[in-house]
Amino acid sequence: MRVWDPTDKGSQPRGKQKLNQEGIWYTPVTGIWQTVWMEPVGETRINSIEPITDPDLNSVSLHFNSSGIKDGDMIRVQIDYPQGHNSGSATSEQIYKDVYRIPQSDIKLWTPELPVVYKLTVSLIRDNKTLDTVQSYFTKRTVTAAKDDEGVMRLMLNGKPYFQIGPLDQGWWPDGLLTPPSDAAMKYDLEVLKKVGMNMVRKHIKVEPARYYQYCDELGLIVWQDMPSGMADGRRQQVQPNQKTDAIFSDADKKQFRVELKAMIDHLRVFPCIAVWVPFNEGWGQHDTNDILKWVKEYDPTRLVNGPSGWTDRGYGDMKDMHSYPGPGMFPAMPDRVSVLGEYGGLGLALEGHLWKDSKNWGYRSFKTTDELRQNYHQLLLRMHTLIGKGLAAAVYTQTTDVEIEINGLMTYDREVIKFDVSETAKWHKALFGPPPVYKELVATSETTPQTWRFTTAKPGDGWQKPDFDSAAWSEGKGGFGTKDTPGVVARTEWKSPDIWLRRSFDLKDKPEGEVLLRVHHDEDAEIYINGILAAKQGGYTTSYVEVAISDEARKSLKAGANTIAIHCHQTRGGQYIDAGFVRVVPGK
Repeated sequence: MRVWDPTDKGSQPRGKQKLNQEGIWYTPVTGIWQTVWMEPVGETRINSIEPITDPDLNSVSLHFNSSGIKDGDMIRVQIDYPQGHNSGSATSEQIYKDVYRIPQSDIKLWTPELPVVYKLTVSLIRDNKTLDTVQSYFTKRTVTAAKDDEGVMRLMLNGKPYFQIGPLDQGWWPDGLLTPPSDAAMKYDLEVLKKVGMNMVRKHIKVEPARYYQYCDELGLIVWQDMPSGMADGRRQQVQPNQKTDAIFSDADKKQFRVELKAMIDHLRVFPCIAVWVPFNEGWGQHDTNDILKWVKEYDPTRLVNGPSGWTDRGYGDMKDMHSYPGPGMFPAMPDRVSVLGEYGGLGLALEGHLWKDSKNWGYRSFKTTDELRQNYHQLLLRMHTLIGKGLAAAVYTQTTDVEIEINGLMTYDREVIKFDVSETAKWHKALFGPPPVYKELVATSETTPQTWRFTTAKPGDGWQKPDFDSAAWSEGKGGFGTKDTPGVVARTEWKSPDIWLRRSFDLKDKPEGEVLLRVHHDEDAEIYINGILAAKQGGYTTSYVEVAISDEARKSLKAGANTIAIHCHQTRGGQYIDAGFVRVVPGK
C-alpha cells in the first residue's frame, strides 16, 4: 500500500489538520489512526444490519445486507431484553428476507434519559446448518422536524419536541491526536457530558471509531455527525459569509468528496444515536451545496440534514444553523425549517500544568478564574431560555475539551480537570428542558421609561461605588448613556468619552428571594456594583439588553429599603452605551 497525504495542499476531506497548525487548525496526522482488521468470511454471510424504526413507532425493522443467499435459506433472530425491561430473550425464525420486522410490540422507546438498547444475535441457516452468525443491537426511536402545538418548528424525538444541548466534540488527544489513547478514555469524555446534563454531541469534522457511537447509544447521547471538510490552501475553496457563489472544486475533487461522504454514511447509519448529518461547516469546501444536501436527505430519509452549519445558508436543509460567539443567538423561527445554534460559547480558561503550549493560548472569550468562567457560562444559559421560547431547538457549546492552543473546553486537553462543577452545571442544563422561566422586573432599565442617574466622565475618588459616597457634584442624566448609533437602543443621554461612572439609588419593598439577574446593555467593558460589592464584570459588548448573573455576595447585599447600583464602563471604539436594571427569575409553569 502506498499513500500520499497532501493535507491542506489538497482538496480532499482532511478535517482540522494543517501543515502549519494555528488557531483552530491542528497538528497533521498521518498513517493508520483507527483500528484496522481483516477477517475471513464465508460465501454466504451477513454484511450489515441497519435497524429502522417505523414512523408510526409501532415497530422496528431490521434491514439486512447479505451475500450468497439461496432460496430456502432461513434467518434466525434472537433479541435479548435489557434487565428491568421484560428481562429475558425471544427468538424467531423465518425464510430469509432483506427486511425483518420485529414482531414484539413491547419494545420501549430510546431517549437520552432512558437509553434502552436491545441486543441482537442473527444467524443465517441452510439445511439446519448455521452458515454465519453476527451480533448487533437496536433501539426504537425516530427523529423528525415538525411543528409543536404552538405552530413552531422544533426538533422532534419520538414525535415530541425535544430540546438538544451538547458540545462541539472534536475528538483530539495530546498523546494520540486523532487516535484515542484507549477505549476507556474515549468513553470517559461521553460520560462527563452525561454527568453535566447534556443530551447530544456534535461530532465535529471527524469520524470516530465505531465504539464511540455504540457508547453514545448506550449512554444516551444524540449525535450530529459532521462530514470532515476539505479545501486546499489558496484555491478559493472557503465560502465567506453571504458569498453568493460556492467554492470552486474540480470534477475529480467533487467526486472524491461524494465518495467519502457516502462511505461515511454507509459506515455509520447503523448507529441509532446519529440523528443529523452535517455535510458542510462554515463554508469550508462548501460546493454544490443544495445538490449535496438533497442527495443526503434522499439517501437517508430517516435522519435530518443540517443546512451549512454556520455562515452561508442556501435555503435548504431541515435546519438553519447560526454560529454566534459567545452568543447565544438564533435565526427567527421559520415555517418550514428549524432554527438551531450550531456553535456558541467558546469561553476560555488556561490552567497551568494542563496546557499544550505555555503561550499563545486562546478562547473566544477568556477568563482568569474558574469562578469567572462558570459565572459567564451560566449567563449564556440564562439568555438561552428566551430563545427557546421563540423557537430555538438546539444549541452546541464549543467545546468538550481544550484542543492544542484552544482553551475553551469543559475539560482540559489532558482530561485531568473538569473546569465546571458537575452537579451545578447539570442543574443549569436541566432548567432548559422545562417551561422557560419568567423574568419579573425588579428595578427598571431605561428601555421604556428613562431612569435618573448621577454620572461623571472624570475619574472619581476612592469608594465611588459605595452607598455612602457623596456624588452631589456629579451631573444628573436620564435614560441610558451613549451614542445614537448604538444598535438596539435609542440613547437618551449623550456619552462619547472613553469612560463613564454611574450611580443610582433604588428602593425595594422586600429583600428579593430566589434568583436575581442583572439586565444590562453595555459597550464595552463594564463593572457593576451593588451596595459597593462587585456584582458582575462584563468584557466586550452586547448589541441589546441581556440578562447576566450576579455574584452571590452582591445578591445577598440586596435588602428591603434603599440600595445602590454603581457602574464603570470603558469604551474604545465604535458605538457605545451603558444602562442596567434588575429582574427576578420566576419558574415557568
